[in-house]
Amino acid sequence: MSAIIIDGNKIAKKIQLNILRKVNKRKKDGKKIPGLAMILVGTNTPSQIYVDKKKIACKNVGFFSECWNFPKNVNEKEILNLISKLNENKNIDGILIQLPLPQQINPMKILSSINPDKDVDGFHPYNTGSLCQRSPKLRACTPKGIITMLKYNKIKTHGLHAVMVGASNIVGRPMSLELLLAGCTTTVTHRFTKNLKNHVKNADLLIVAVGKANFLKGHWIKYGSIVIDVGINRLKNGKIVGDVDFENASSRASYITPVPGGVGPMTVATLLQNTLEACEKYHDF
Repeated sequence: MSAIIIDGNKIAKKIQLNILRKVNKRKKDGKKIPGLAMILVGTNTPSQIYVDKKKIACKNVGFFSECWNFPKNVNEKEILNLISKLNENKNIDGILIQLPLPQQINPMKILSSINPDKDVDGFHPYNTGSLCQRSPKLRACTPKGIITMLKYNKIKTHGLHAVMVGASNIVGRPMSLELLLAGCTTTVTHRFTKNLKNHVKNADLLIVAVGKANFLKGHWIKYGSIVIDVGINRLKNGKIVGDVDFENASSRASYITPVPGGVGPMTVATLLQNTLEACEKYHDF
């Protein structure tokens, strides 16, 4: 068996083209263009790269975007003051905090200060709670992007046993809620889970987000399963790999995402979707 590769770049391009069409129509109709504010703290190189990618993506679909870069030693009050102003700014539809933040900053305090209708990352307790109550508003980008990938490939999720490896607030926890909403019987594993291999072997749909290169062995994977690899890891030789042993896993899975070119582009595309949604649903004037 050789797995079908789920091409995140291809799907993301289709999504962005659709967004561009909608933005062009908004311009033609005399409506405001969507606006995204990005806040970056410190000089973390990967974070800067991610922000730059998002700025380019915004430009490609006709969004207005602006970025604020604070020094690493910034205090919470300065960030909170900026967020307060952005919450009131009618040209801004989405506010994004590039994570991780320095130790002196409480991320939940910062994320909770964003108006829920501008929380395009989907991390505000209100938006997480709405998803939990089966009434999603703005949804976390990576989990929502994964669900979109599955739909594009016409993969039916109802009744599947889904195993989420990793329980972070960014991916694992919101992903588990998305999987429940998609009709899966869902298992969440984490660093305290015993017999991880046995959980993985029983997964019809496997999603891995632990941030460790080739952490999950290919021979653990059930034949015919669907494997979604969220991890992005750089090896000493510079090669980018995921959390899953791709070569061996792809000989057993029915579908698999590559790294790079799988989940990553979908996360950015979903951020754009969320920003447009926030503009259309909550801020049109």
